[in-house]
Amino acid sequence: MYRADKPIVQAFAQPRAGLDPVFARVAAVALALVMAVVSAAPAHARGTPDGFADLAEKLLPAVVNISTTQKIEGRSEGPGFKLPPGSPLEDFFERFGNPGGNSPPRQAQSLGSGFVVDAEAGIVITNNHVIEGADEIKVILQDDTELTAELLGTDPKTDVAVLSVGEGHELQEVPFGDSDGARIGDWVVAIGNPLGFGGTVTAGIVSARGRDINAGPYDNFIQTDAPINRGNSGGPLFNMDGQVIGINTAIISQTGGSIGIGFAVPSNQAEQVIKQIREYGTTRRGWLGVGIQEVSPDIADSLGLEEAAGALVANVYEKSPAERAGFKSGDVVLRFDGQKVPSQRALPRMVANTDVGKEVDVVVWRNGEEKTLKVTLGELEKVDLASLRTEDGEQGQGDGSAAVTVESLGLSLAEITGEVAQRLELDPNTKGVLVTDVEPNSDAAQKTLQPGDIILEVNQNPVTNPGEVAAEVQKSVDASRKTVLMRLERNGEQRFVAVKINQG
Repeated sequence: MYRADKPIVQAFAQPRAGLDPVFARVAAVALALVMAVVSAAPAHARGTPDGFADLAEKLLPAVVNISTTQKIEGRSEGPGFKLPPGSPLEDFFERFGNPGGNSPPRQAQSLGSGFVVDAEAGIVITNNHVIEGADEIKVILQDDTELTAELLGTDPKTDVAVLSVGEGHELQEVPFGDSDGARIGDWVVAIGNPLGFGGTVTAGIVSARGRDINAGPYDNFIQTDAPINRGNSGGPLFNMDGQVIGINTAIISQTGGSIGIGFAVPSNQAEQVIKQIREYGTTRRGWLGVGIQEVSPDIADSLGLEEAAGALVANVYEKSPAERAGFKSGDVVLRFDGQKVPSQRALPRMVANTDVGKEVDVVVWRNGEEKTLKVTLGELEKVDLASLRTEDGEQGQGDGSAAVTVESLGLSLAEITGEVAQRLELDPNTKGVLVTDVEPNSDAAQKTLQPGDIILEVNQNPVTNPGEVAAEVQKSVDASRKTVLMRLERNGEQRFVAVKINQG
């Protein structure tokens, strides 16, 4: 280990010209005492632990291996060869099988990890993908004892599964910790069953928080560089107090081995899911009933927001809690139940983690000012999402203006007449303004606007003819805004787009 104390002490201990020898010796002694105190301080107090042996010894008995068996039915691979009796190949195919015939059923096995959270009740936690489709689940303890497990419930959206091995077993449990309190750079320990080797301990730090890896709608992973490999899935990620702050779930690797990028479901998110599964057999998530999208800097500017934060409401579902509370397309959700909404992807997690039936205050940005709405959340699991319809509300009537080119947007626009609607096979009652051409070098083109798009709103105001679009653009120019916010429809789907105004 590199030590810097000796040369520093010697530098002060050697009298120099113009320096009082008594003062120099006193300074040297004082510095030596300081360095001695620093050297004697516990390693963990300086951020580096002495070791993980005591922690591992305490935690290993609570971490289990998960072994699953799944029966895969035989499949037909074609009609097969029909050999004449006495053919010389007949004996060959009897011994090795007909490649074109039916394959026999087979057993598929997989290995993963898990941990005990309730020793008395025999509750074990793992990943959903570890046990998904399994016909039989075995929990293997550290002393190689095998216990048959019952699946109490799963949540594919967070990749959490809850198992029970029943009561009466000598088990050791581990507690959950506060994953929100885990800081980037904190030491963590991962224990699991990598590559089927059994209880293995690795250590690292929290590399990042709040990672979205497109694994599900509620991604909020803890990233760690603690080595995690295949078979670690479902195992715990511990803090230095021996508390579970995450469930190891995924890695990024081109070879299947650890490259120092692993992800764990935060304990604060998993704990609530586990509680609901144990109580109800399934999850019970709050439901608001809106379609949302990100607030980009351009959209924020067009709405007069100081920062690009919150969640932009693209549409409101009929008969939803949001509709009953008065939400409108174009609202920006800034705060939910007293908490700031930092981004679009944060809102679904916040809603899902709120109790069903709870009335919450939601602060939205509408028409340049904040407005508080009170909404009573529904239950997501009871909603048939495929049958939901959006409610666009009433839109104003056009004045019959002819087609125009709005040069500041790089768009050519036309009113949707009955003849146009029929030619484009649109609903006869379609309201809005039709985009007929897009300037190739315009910001509208970069935002992927294209002929056939229908502009429903500009700056959250309904438009039904090109003149109204031009008027809304001029309002933005007069307000010194650089963009306009449009609500578009394409092939029945709606979205918001902020288009820069060319004021040259």
